[in-house]
Amino acid sequence: MFLSRRQFGLGAAVLSLSACTGVSGTRSDYTRGSESLPADLQPVRNEGYDTWVASFRSRAVRQGISEATLNAGFRGTGYLPGVIKRDRNQTEFDRTLDDYLSIAASDERVTKGRAALQRHRATLSAIESQYGVDAEIVTAIWGLESFYGERRGNVPVVSATSTLAYDGRRGAFFEKQLLAALRILQNGDVTPSRMTGSWAGAMGHTQFIPTSYQAFAVDFTGDGRRDIWSEDPSDALASAAAYLSRNGWTRGQGWGREVSSGTSGNVLQPQAGGPRFAVTGNFRVIKRYNNSDAYAIGVGHLADRIGGAGPLRTSFPPDANGLTKDDRIALQQGLTRRGFDTGGADGVIGPDTREALRAYQSSRGLPVTGEPSTELLAGLR
Repeated sequence: MFLSRRQFGLGAAVLSLSACTGVSGTRSDYTRGSESLPADLQPVRNEGYDTWVASFRSRAVRQGISEATLNAGFRGTGYLPGVIKRDRNQTEFDRTLDDYLSIAASDERVTKGRAALQRHRATLSAIESQYGVDAEIVTAIWGLESFYGERRGNVPVVSATSTLAYDGRRGAFFEKQLLAALRILQNGDVTPSRMTGSWAGAMGHTQFIPTSYQAFAVDFTGDGRRDIWSEDPSDALASAAAYLSRNGWTRGQGWGREVSSGTSGNVLQPQAGGPRFAVTGNFRVIKRYNNSDAYAIGVGHLADRIGGAGPLRTSFPPDANGLTKDDRIALQQGLTRRGFDTGGADGVIGPDTREALRAYQSSRGLPVTGEPSTELLAGLR
């Protein structure tokens, strides 16, 4: 059995929603195109790390990695303190499905997904024909994983995986990823300077970890390289389809659908009082890509929206503060009108909105909690 691509503990509840890049929100500190990495993702001298690398090199040679590959792979790399900080600071993500879908299937993500589908229609149709995975599903995975290639990450994968392997908390796993990354370099699929990704080593348009790349990546363009990093996403999109296909995707089956409360069978209701979904075997295949019901529903619903479907029919109930999504949007809009930047009005109460709330509360002499409420909303209307 293949290890789930995200079974190492990142989960799309991060959305980019993920530590990798996809749905953590609307902002990324390592978005492609930024002039440089944050200071804590720049290599620093660490004697313990250097000693570990020297020992690892001997192990790698015994496993078939050439000295030339090791020299090229480790040139300019080093210990990244920010990788350890991010690994230690991962939290348990407890977003509601309401919040998750507000990010995963936002208006912007749907609009860009429809444009991406049309722009790459010929390639996606050829991928669907070969692997049997719907073009909309592949596009939706692309959208969640890297915002259609806009957020691929630019952390050097050898630095990231070697830092995590040295750290030791999941040392054996990340040493395996580091070895896989070096084998990819040795195979000539990518140069060391272009092998970049998230702080945890997930790479390219579809955020494959190195072992998943080895198992599933394909050369769809026929140029002799399985290039998931290129501006041309063809290999990456085909690789995502190959991943699903080899994990049991059934051609023409669909992922599931929203159903009424009286429907029986294999029905999920991830959030009490919210929509219910009758799901198929393909839903479980999507979970092999990321073992999360919310992720699989996010992929399926975003794919439906990209294909022209409308929003979910069933509304979500008010949150613990008594606010609906429309209420939360109104609260964010009210804060923004008064000069307190929430980073957008999507109905998700994230760090930017909480900071704006605290600033607003402080300016009004209110208890500074950063928590939304019906009373605050009334004062902001």
